[in-house]
Amino acid sequence: MEFQAKQLFAKHGVATTLGVVVETAEAAKAAAEEIGGVTVIKAQVKAGGRGKAGGVKIAKTADDAFEHASNILGMEIKGLTVNRVLVTPATPPEEEYYFSFLLDRSNRQYLCIASVEGGVEIEEVAKTNPDAVKQIGIDPGTGVDEAKAREIAAEAKFPEAVFEQAVEMIQALYKTFVEEDATLVEVNPLARLAGDKLEALDGKVSLDDNASEVRHPEHAEFEIREEADALESKAKDLGLNYVKLDGQVGIIGNGAGLVMSTLDVVAYAGEKHGNVKPANFLDIGGGANAQVMANGLDVILNDDQVASVFVNVFGGITACDEVAKGIVGALDILGDEASKPLVVRLDGNNVALGRQILNERNHPLVTVVDTMDGGADKAAELANA
Repeated sequence: MEFQAKQLFAKHGVATTLGVVVETAEAAKAAAEEIGGVTVIKAQVKAGGRGKAGGVKIAKTADDAFEHASNILGMEIKGLTVNRVLVTPATPPEEEYYFSFLLDRSNRQYLCIASVEGGVEIEEVAKTNPDAVKQIGIDPGTGVDEAKAREIAAEAKFPEAVFEQAVEMIQALYKTFVEEDATLVEVNPLARLAGDKLEALDGKVSLDDNASEVRHPEHAEFEIREEADALESKAKDLGLNYVKLDGQVGIIGNGAGLVMSTLDVVAYAGEKHGNVKPANFLDIGGGANAQVMANGLDVILNDDQVASVFVNVFGGITACDEVAKGIVGALDILGDEASKPLVVRLDGNNVALGRQILNERNHPLVTVVDTMDGGADKAAELANA
Protein backbone atom coordinates (compact mmCIF):
# COMPACT_ATOMS: atom_id res chain seq x y z
CA MET A 1 0.00 0.00 0.00
CA GLU A 2 1.03 3.63 -0.41
CA PHE A 3 1.96 4.17 3.22
CA GLN A 4 4.12 1.03 3.16
CA ALA A 5 5.82 2.08 -0.08
CA LYS A 6 6.65 5.43 1.49
CA GLN A 7 8.21 3.65 4.46
CA LEU A 8 10.54 1.84 2.05
CA PHE A 9 11.25 5.11 0.23
CA ALA A 10 12.22 6.85 3.45
CA LYS A 11 14.44 3.90 4.43
CA HIS A 12 16.51 4.41 1.28
CA GLY A 13 16.68 8.20 1.25
CA VAL A 14 13.83 9.06 -1.10
CA ALA A 15 12.29 12.43 -0.17
CA THR A 16 8.70 11.75 0.93
CA THR A 17 6.24 12.53 3.72
CA LEU A 18 5.06 9.50 5.70
CA GLY A 19 1.92 10.97 7.25
CA VAL A 20 -0.28 9.10 9.75
CA VAL A 21 -2.20 5.89 9.02
CA VAL A 22 -5.51 5.54 10.87
CA GLU A 23 -8.48 3.16 10.85
CA THR A 24 -11.23 5.39 12.29
CA ALA A 25 -12.67 8.80 11.51
CA GLU A 26 -11.92 9.92 15.07
CA ALA A 27 -8.26 9.04 14.62
CA ALA A 28 -8.21 10.88 11.27
CA LYS A 29 -9.51 14.01 13.01
CA ALA A 30 -6.87 13.71 15.73
CA ALA A 31 -4.13 13.23 13.12
CA ALA A 32 -5.32 16.29 11.18
CA GLU A 33 -5.30 18.36 14.36
CA GLU A 34 -1.75 17.18 15.12
CA ILE A 35 -0.50 17.92 11.61
CA GLY A 36 -2.25 21.28 11.49
CA GLY A 37 -3.37 23.20 8.43
CA VAL A 38 -4.87 21.64 5.34
CA THR A 39 -4.51 17.85 5.06
CA VAL A 40 -5.20 15.13 2.51
CA ILE A 41 -7.19 12.00 3.41
CA LYS A 42 -6.19 9.09 1.15
CA ALA A 43 -7.74 5.63 0.96
CA GLN A 44 -5.19 2.85 1.44
CA VAL A 45 -5.88 -0.05 -0.89
CA LYS A 46 -3.71 -1.83 -3.44
CA ALA A 47 -5.35 -0.21 -6.46
CA GLY A 48 -4.87 2.73 -8.74
CA GLY A 49 -7.52 5.31 -9.53
CA ARG A 50 -8.28 6.05 -5.89
CA GLY A 51 -8.84 9.74 -6.60
CA LYS A 52 -11.34 9.07 -9.38
CA ALA A 53 -13.21 6.70 -7.07
CA GLY A 54 -13.57 9.37 -4.39
CA GLY A 55 -10.89 7.91 -2.16
CA VAL A 56 -8.69 11.03 -1.96
CA LYS A 57 -10.08 14.21 -0.38
CA ILE A 58 -8.72 17.58 0.81
CA ALA A 59 -9.59 18.50 4.40
CA LYS A 60 -9.36 22.18 5.31
CA THR A 61 -10.15 21.49 8.97
CA ALA A 62 -10.00 18.61 11.41
CA ASP A 63 -13.79 18.32 11.18
CA ASP A 64 -13.47 17.99 7.40
CA ALA A 65 -10.93 15.22 7.97
CA PHE A 66 -13.46 13.43 10.20
CA GLU A 67 -16.19 13.75 7.56
CA HIS A 68 -14.02 12.62 4.66
CA ALA A 69 -12.58 9.68 6.60
CA SER A 70 -16.12 8.64 7.59
CA ASN A 71 -17.10 8.55 3.92
CA ILE A 72 -13.94 6.84 2.65
CA LEU A 73 -13.60 4.15 5.31
CA GLY A 74 -15.70 1.16 4.29
CA MET A 75 -16.06 2.21 0.65
CA GLU A 76 -15.01 -0.17 -2.12
CA ILE A 77 -12.42 0.75 -4.74
CA LYS A 78 -12.06 -1.79 -7.55
CA GLY A 79 -13.52 -4.47 -5.32
CA LEU A 80 -11.24 -3.68 -2.38
CA THR A 81 -12.69 -2.43 0.92
CA VAL A 82 -10.98 0.60 2.46
CA ASN A 83 -10.08 -0.20 6.07
CA ARG A 84 -7.54 2.59 6.66
CA VAL A 85 -6.68 6.04 5.41
CA LEU A 86 -3.45 8.01 5.26
CA VAL A 87 -3.53 11.57 6.61
CA THR A 88 -0.77 13.80 5.22
CA PRO A 89 -0.10 17.55 4.99
CA ALA A 90 -1.59 19.05 1.85
CA THR A 91 1.32 19.99 -0.42
CA PRO A 92 -0.12 21.30 -3.71
CA PRO A 93 2.30 20.42 -6.50
CA GLU A 94 3.39 23.04 -8.98
CA GLU A 95 4.32 20.31 -11.46
CA GLU A 96 3.76 16.55 -11.48
CA TYR A 97 6.09 13.93 -12.97
CA TYR A 98 6.05 10.14 -13.34
CA PHE A 99 8.93 7.82 -12.54
CA SER A 100 9.40 4.07 -12.19
CA PHE A 101 11.85 1.18 -12.29
CA LEU A 102 10.54 -2.24 -13.23
CA LEU A 103 11.63 -5.71 -14.25
CA ASP A 104 11.69 -6.09 -18.04
CA ARG A 105 11.48 -9.87 -18.40
CA SER A 106 11.27 -9.94 -22.19
CA ASN A 107 14.62 -8.15 -22.57
CA ARG A 108 16.21 -9.65 -19.45
CA GLN A 109 16.99 -6.26 -17.97
CA TYR A 110 15.51 -3.49 -15.85
CA LEU A 111 13.51 -0.68 -17.37
CA CYS A 112 13.14 2.93 -16.31
CA ILE A 113 10.00 4.78 -17.40
CA ALA A 114 9.99 8.53 -16.84
CA SER A 115 7.76 11.39 -17.90
CA VAL A 116 7.43 15.04 -17.00
CA GLU A 117 3.68 14.63 -17.57
CA GLY A 118 2.71 12.75 -14.42
CA GLY A 119 -0.17 12.82 -11.98
CA VAL A 120 -2.42 10.88 -14.38
CA GLU A 121 -2.38 7.29 -15.59
CA ILE A 122 0.86 6.86 -17.50
CA GLU A 123 -0.92 4.59 -20.00
CA GLU A 124 -3.06 7.53 -21.06
CA VAL A 125 -0.03 9.76 -21.50
CA ALA A 126 1.63 7.06 -23.61
CA LYS A 127 -1.45 7.00 -25.87
CA THR A 128 -1.98 10.74 -26.23
CA ASN A 129 1.62 11.94 -26.18
CA PRO A 130 4.04 9.00 -26.56
CA ASP A 131 7.06 11.29 -26.98
CA ALA A 132 6.54 12.49 -23.39
CA VAL A 133 7.12 8.98 -22.00
CA LYS A 134 10.77 7.94 -21.99
CA GLN A 135 11.77 4.29 -21.67
CA ILE A 136 15.39 3.69 -20.76
CA GLY A 137 16.86 0.20 -20.48
CA ILE A 138 19.03 -0.52 -17.43
CA ASP A 139 21.78 -3.15 -17.48
CA PRO A 140 21.46 -5.02 -14.15
CA GLY A 141 25.22 -5.59 -14.19
CA THR A 142 26.07 -1.89 -14.13
CA GLY A 143 22.91 -0.49 -12.57
CA VAL A 144 22.29 3.20 -11.98
CA ASP A 145 25.21 5.30 -10.75
CA GLU A 146 25.32 9.10 -10.77
CA ALA A 147 26.30 9.24 -14.46
CA LYS A 148 23.40 6.99 -15.45
CA ALA A 149 21.02 8.95 -13.23
CA ARG A 150 22.07 12.16 -15.00
CA GLU A 151 21.49 10.50 -18.35
CA ILE A 152 17.98 9.46 -17.28
CA ALA A 153 17.13 12.88 -15.86
CA ALA A 154 18.33 14.56 -19.06
CA GLU A 155 16.41 12.23 -21.36
CA ALA A 156 13.24 12.65 -19.28
CA LYS A 157 13.78 16.46 -19.46
CA PHE A 158 13.49 17.22 -15.76
CA PRO A 159 13.52 21.03 -15.32
CA GLU A 160 16.80 22.67 -14.39
CA ALA A 161 15.37 23.91 -11.08
CA VAL A 162 14.97 20.33 -9.80
CA PHE A 163 17.52 18.55 -12.00
CA GLU A 164 20.09 17.87 -9.28
CA GLN A 165 17.38 16.67 -6.90
CA ALA A 166 16.08 14.41 -9.65
CA VAL A 167 19.54 12.85 -10.02
CA GLU A 168 19.62 12.09 -6.29
CA MET A 169 16.02 10.85 -6.31
CA ILE A 170 16.68 8.50 -9.23
CA GLN A 171 19.63 6.92 -7.43
CA ALA A 172 17.62 6.53 -4.21
CA LEU A 173 14.70 4.93 -6.04
CA TYR A 174 17.05 2.53 -7.81
CA LYS A 175 18.57 1.64 -4.45
CA THR A 176 15.06 0.89 -3.16
CA PHE A 177 14.33 -1.21 -6.25
CA VAL A 178 17.47 -3.34 -6.01
CA GLU A 179 18.05 -3.65 -2.28
CA GLU A 180 14.42 -4.54 -1.54
CA ASP A 181 14.30 -7.10 -4.40
CA ALA A 182 11.37 -5.30 -5.99
CA THR A 183 9.84 -5.97 -9.39
CA LEU A 184 8.32 -2.46 -9.50
CA VAL A 185 9.02 0.87 -7.84
CA GLU A 186 6.71 3.62 -9.06
CA VAL A 187 6.13 7.25 -8.07
CA ASN A 188 3.13 9.08 -9.51
CA PRO A 189 3.19 11.90 -8.88
CA LEU A 190 6.79 12.77 -8.27
CA ALA A 191 6.04 16.38 -7.48
CA ARG A 192 7.76 19.72 -7.75
CA LEU A 193 6.51 21.62 -4.71
CA ALA A 194 6.75 25.28 -3.78
CA GLY A 195 10.37 26.35 -3.40
CA ASP A 196 11.44 23.86 -6.09
CA LYS A 197 11.40 20.92 -3.69
CA LEU A 198 11.12 17.47 -5.28
CA GLU A 199 9.09 14.90 -3.33
CA ALA A 200 7.41 11.52 -3.86
CA LEU A 201 3.76 12.29 -3.09
CA ASP A 202 2.64 8.74 -3.80
CA GLY A 203 4.27 5.35 -4.14
CA LYS A 204 3.70 1.86 -5.42
CA VAL A 205 6.09 -1.05 -4.77
CA SER A 206 5.79 -4.70 -5.81
CA LEU A 207 8.12 -7.06 -3.95
CA ASP A 208 9.42 -10.38 -5.26
CA ASP A 209 8.13 -13.16 -2.99
CA ASN A 210 11.04 -15.36 -4.06
CA ALA A 211 13.33 -13.17 -1.93
CA SER A 212 11.05 -12.87 1.08
CA GLU A 213 11.89 -15.84 3.27
CA VAL A 214 15.66 -15.87 2.81
CA ARG A 215 16.75 -12.29 2.17
CA HIS A 216 13.82 -10.23 3.43
CA PRO A 217 11.93 -11.88 6.27
CA GLU A 218 11.02 -8.35 7.37
CA HIS A 219 8.76 -8.05 4.31
CA ALA A 220 6.24 -10.26 6.12
CA GLU A 221 5.24 -7.20 8.15
CA PHE A 222 3.73 -5.64 5.02
CA GLU A 223 1.13 -8.37 4.69
CA ILE A 224 -2.14 -7.57 6.46
CA ARG A 225 -3.32 -11.11 7.10
CA GLU A 226 -6.84 -10.25 8.18
CA GLU A 227 -7.50 -8.58 4.82
CA ALA A 228 -6.00 -11.30 2.65
CA ASP A 229 -8.24 -13.83 0.95
CA ALA A 230 -8.55 -16.75 3.37
CA LEU A 231 -7.88 -19.37 0.70
CA GLU A 232 -4.88 -17.49 -0.70
CA SER A 233 -3.46 -17.19 2.83
CA LYS A 234 -4.00 -20.89 3.44
CA ALA A 235 -2.35 -21.77 0.14
CA LYS A 236 0.58 -19.51 0.90
CA ASP A 237 1.08 -21.19 4.28
CA LEU A 238 1.11 -24.54 2.47
CA GLY A 239 3.70 -23.28 -0.03
CA LEU A 240 1.32 -23.40 -3.01
CA ASN A 241 1.42 -21.05 -5.99
CA TYR A 242 -2.27 -20.15 -5.92
CA VAL A 243 -4.38 -17.22 -7.12
CA LYS A 244 -8.13 -17.13 -6.58
CA LEU A 245 -10.30 -16.14 -9.55
CA ASP A 246 -14.03 -15.60 -9.94
CA GLY A 247 -15.16 -18.83 -11.60
CA GLN A 248 -16.62 -22.26 -11.00
CA VAL A 249 -13.99 -24.75 -12.28
CA GLY A 250 -11.07 -25.35 -9.93
CA ILE A 251 -7.75 -25.83 -11.74
CA ILE A 252 -4.67 -27.81 -10.67
CA GLY A 253 -1.68 -28.29 -12.96
CA ASN A 254 2.07 -28.63 -12.85
CA GLY A 255 4.01 -25.81 -14.44
CA ALA A 256 2.83 -22.22 -14.94
CA GLY A 257 2.62 -22.59 -18.71
CA LEU A 258 0.40 -25.67 -18.54
CA VAL A 259 -1.83 -24.07 -15.91
CA MET A 260 -2.24 -20.88 -17.97
CA SER A 261 -3.12 -22.98 -21.03
CA THR A 262 -5.60 -24.92 -18.92
CA LEU A 263 -7.29 -21.68 -17.83
CA ASP A 264 -7.73 -20.72 -21.48
CA VAL A 265 -9.06 -24.14 -22.51
CA VAL A 266 -11.53 -24.21 -19.62
CA ALA A 267 -12.75 -20.67 -20.37
CA TYR A 268 -13.26 -21.66 -24.03
CA ALA A 269 -15.08 -24.88 -23.11
CA GLY A 270 -17.20 -23.01 -20.59
CA GLU A 271 -18.73 -20.83 -23.29
CA LYS A 272 -21.01 -23.72 -24.32
CA HIS A 273 -21.72 -24.83 -20.74
CA GLY A 274 -23.42 -21.86 -19.12
CA ASN A 275 -20.36 -19.63 -19.57
CA VAL A 276 -18.59 -21.15 -16.56
CA LYS A 277 -15.03 -19.93 -15.95
CA PRO A 278 -11.84 -21.00 -14.15
CA ALA A 279 -12.00 -20.54 -10.37
CA ASN A 280 -8.27 -20.29 -9.69
CA PHE A 281 -4.68 -20.63 -10.80
CA LEU A 282 -2.85 -23.39 -8.92
CA ASP A 283 0.58 -24.64 -9.99
CA ILE A 284 1.84 -27.58 -7.92
CA GLY A 285 5.27 -27.26 -9.53
CA GLY A 286 7.66 -29.59 -11.27
CA GLY A 287 8.64 -31.76 -8.31
CA ALA A 288 5.41 -31.93 -6.37
CA ASN A 289 4.64 -35.06 -4.35
CA ALA A 290 1.44 -36.64 -3.13
CA GLN A 291 1.19 -34.33 -0.12
CA VAL A 292 1.40 -31.23 -2.31
CA MET A 293 -1.41 -32.54 -4.48
CA ALA A 294 -3.47 -33.27 -1.38
CA ASN A 295 -2.84 -29.74 -0.09
CA GLY A 296 -3.91 -28.25 -3.41
CA LEU A 297 -7.16 -30.19 -3.50
CA ASP A 298 -7.85 -29.25 0.11
CA VAL A 299 -7.64 -25.54 -0.78
CA ILE A 300 -9.72 -25.76 -3.96
CA LEU A 301 -12.46 -28.02 -2.58
CA ASN A 302 -12.98 -25.54 0.27
CA ASP A 303 -13.76 -22.74 -2.21
CA ASP A 304 -17.54 -22.30 -2.07
CA GLN A 305 -17.63 -21.06 -5.67
CA VAL A 306 -16.00 -24.19 -7.07
CA ALA A 307 -18.47 -26.63 -8.62
CA SER A 308 -15.99 -29.00 -10.26
CA VAL A 309 -12.21 -29.49 -10.38
CA PHE A 310 -9.97 -30.16 -13.37
CA VAL A 311 -6.60 -31.76 -12.52
CA ASN A 312 -4.36 -31.48 -15.59
CA VAL A 313 -0.88 -32.95 -15.08
CA PHE A 314 1.87 -33.83 -17.51
CA GLY A 315 4.20 -36.18 -15.68
CA GLY A 316 7.87 -35.27 -15.79
CA ILE A 317 9.66 -34.77 -12.51
CA THR A 318 6.19 -35.11 -11.00
CA ALA A 319 5.31 -38.73 -11.83
CA CYS A 320 1.66 -39.44 -12.58
CA ASP A 321 1.44 -42.17 -9.93
CA GLU A 322 2.42 -39.61 -7.25
CA VAL A 323 -0.31 -37.30 -8.48
CA ALA A 324 -2.83 -40.16 -8.42
CA LYS A 325 -1.81 -41.07 -4.86
CA GLY A 326 -2.26 -37.44 -3.87
CA ILE A 327 -5.76 -37.33 -5.32
CA VAL A 328 -6.79 -40.57 -3.60
CA GLY A 329 -5.19 -39.50 -0.33
CA ALA A 330 -6.82 -36.07 -0.38
CA LEU A 331 -10.27 -37.56 -1.00
CA ASP A 332 -9.78 -40.02 1.85
CA ILE A 333 -8.66 -37.25 4.19
CA LEU A 334 -11.49 -34.91 3.24
CA GLY A 335 -14.14 -37.63 3.42
CA ASP A 336 -17.65 -36.17 3.24
CA GLU A 337 -16.21 -32.67 2.81
CA ALA A 338 -15.24 -33.70 -0.72
CA SER A 339 -18.53 -33.40 -2.56
CA LYS A 340 -17.42 -31.89 -5.88
CA PRO A 341 -16.60 -33.87 -9.04
CA LEU A 342 -12.98 -34.15 -10.16
CA VAL A 343 -11.94 -34.55 -13.77
CA VAL A 344 -8.38 -35.88 -14.04
CA ARG A 345 -6.17 -35.87 -17.11
CA LEU A 346 -2.79 -37.51 -16.65
CA ASP A 347 -0.07 -37.93 -19.27
CA GLY A 348 3.68 -38.50 -19.34
CA ASN A 349 5.88 -40.21 -16.74
CA ASN A 350 4.21 -43.28 -15.16
CA VAL A 351 0.85 -42.40 -16.71
CA ALA A 352 -0.32 -46.04 -16.92
CA LEU A 353 0.37 -46.58 -13.21
CA GLY A 354 -1.31 -43.30 -12.30
CA ARG A 355 -4.47 -44.17 -14.21
CA GLN A 356 -4.42 -47.67 -12.71
CA ILE A 357 -4.35 -46.24 -9.17
CA LEU A 358 -7.36 -44.01 -9.92
CA ASN A 359 -9.28 -46.76 -11.70
CA GLU A 360 -8.73 -49.25 -8.87
CA ARG A 361 -9.83 -46.69 -6.29
CA ASN A 362 -12.92 -46.06 -8.47
CA HIS A 363 -14.00 -43.03 -6.44
CA PRO A 364 -17.49 -41.85 -7.46
CA LEU A 365 -16.33 -38.22 -7.73
CA VAL A 366 -13.42 -38.91 -10.10
CA THR A 367 -13.65 -39.01 -13.90
CA VAL A 368 -10.44 -39.94 -15.75
CA VAL A 369 -10.06 -38.49 -19.25
CA ASP A 370 -7.41 -38.87 -21.96
CA THR A 371 -7.07 -35.34 -23.36
CA MET A 372 -6.79 -31.78 -22.12
CA ASP A 373 -9.64 -30.53 -24.33
CA GLY A 374 -11.86 -33.42 -23.27
CA GLY A 375 -11.08 -32.80 -19.61
CA ALA A 376 -11.87 -29.10 -19.87
CA ASP A 377 -15.17 -29.83 -21.59
CA LYS A 378 -16.17 -32.42 -18.98
CA ALA A 379 -15.20 -30.16 -16.05
CA ALA A 380 -17.19 -27.27 -17.52
CA GLU A 381 -20.19 -29.54 -18.13
CA LEU A 382 -20.12 -30.83 -14.54
CA ALA A 383 -19.74 -27.32 -13.11
CA ASN A 384 -22.73 -26.13 -15.10
CA ALA A 385 -24.80 -29.13 -14.01
